[in-house]
Amino acid sequence: MAKLKLTLALSHYDRHFPFFDGSVSLENVDLNVLLVGQSEPLKHGVDRHERMLQKGEFDICELSLSSYLMAKSRRMPFTAIPVFPRRLFSLSQMWVNAGAGIASPKDLIGRRVGLSTFQTTLSVLAKGDLQAEYGVDWRRIEWIVAKEETVAFKPLKGVSIRLVPQGRKIGAMLGAGEIDALFMPHPPKEALAGGDKIRRLFPDAKQEESRYFRKHGFFPIMHVVAFKDEVLKKEPALARDLMRAFEQAKEVCKHYYDDPNWSRLVWGRHLFEEERSLLGDDPWPYGVQRNRANLERFMGYSLDQGLMEKKVAIEELFAPSTRDT
Repeated sequence: MAKLKLTLALSHYDRHFPFFDGSVSLENVDLNVLLVGQSEPLKHGVDRHERMLQKGEFDICELSLSSYLMAKSRRMPFTAIPVFPRRLFSLSQMWVNAGAGIASPKDLIGRRVGLSTFQTTLSVLAKGDLQAEYGVDWRRIEWIVAKEETVAFKPLKGVSIRLVPQGRKIGAMLGAGEIDALFMPHPPKEALAGGDKIRRLFPDAKQEESRYFRKHGFFPIMHVVAFKDEVLKKEPALARDLMRAFEQAKEVCKHYYDDPNWSRLVWGRHLFEEERSLLGDDPWPYGVQRNRANLERFMGYSLDQGLMEKKVAIEELFAPSTRDT
């Protein structure tokens, strides 16, 4: 019997290595694992989320949580499994122009702040966290986005969203003071290059994020893994099978760090142990129940920001065979 042929589009995180090196696979499935980036091009290109949601280019895909929720609330033909391969705290990803006079979160009110897109998961999380944790009304900020939105939506009345001028790069705009702050999933190259023009909003962002974790009990989800509905309609058992494969891959990944020289970081093993003492043995949980509070909070942000068209029950987000996880 011929194996079912499927494509799976992923980024190249350590927890995905077992799919790329073949140490984790699916029985009776010829799984073509494609290395596809979102912000940066990888072997099989870039714009992974748009290629899935706008063109249905892959059978299974690592997707933006925010765009997936928007798609699901609009009854678009995609269904996720409760696997969350990318997570970020928002607070380390908030950058400001050092000369803009921004000393605290509330100084962002009335300013121009850059985003990848308004609906990017990190963007939604940052806006929501600023309001919920620091009392900053995100509606009183002028938002400048780097590119067109993945899933089209109508902004709420009174919300200012503008696209960057043609030919301009949003990181360079931050360094030049054309925008006052920038929230992005990847640090702007201008910040990574050093210098004194760009700094984090929070001088001790790690401490702020540790406080956030102690308060809320989760490391915020950025991405899900989603199928095209036509695939699960034909092979519904694939949802649970793939979830098990991701669990296996995560376990394999954890043991990479048994070798103190596996990472190029000199104190990689020390950092692994420090993180475990602060965040517990598994800050990357899969399954519905352990992620319910995180998902509920984020959906509240999405609805408040006018992105989801309606509230969706947590169970409706995921394939039926994975809802009891």
